[in-house]
Amino acid sequence: MAEVKVTYDKSVNAAYVYFTEPQARVHCASVYDRDPVDVDGMINLDFDEQGRLIGIEVSAASSKLPEYPLQSAKRLDTEDA
Repeated sequence: MAEVKVTYDKSVNAAYVYFTEPQARVHCASVYDRDPVDVDGMINLDFDEQGRLIGIEVSAASSKLPEYPLQSAKRLDTEDA
């Protein structure tokens, strides 16, 4: 089973879930965003030129995602990032 890469920045409480190969440099061609009022935060779905979902950006991530992906995510808010 393929692993999904997740990055998390606790200082801004935002996470990104990647659905591309870790070494791939995929261009985001379009974004489908959810109204922050509807979801009590912001969730953006990123798509490539072929319309494939390449990632999900989640603000207010600590209240929108289960604890496990955030605990195992690559941290962007630490010196070790």
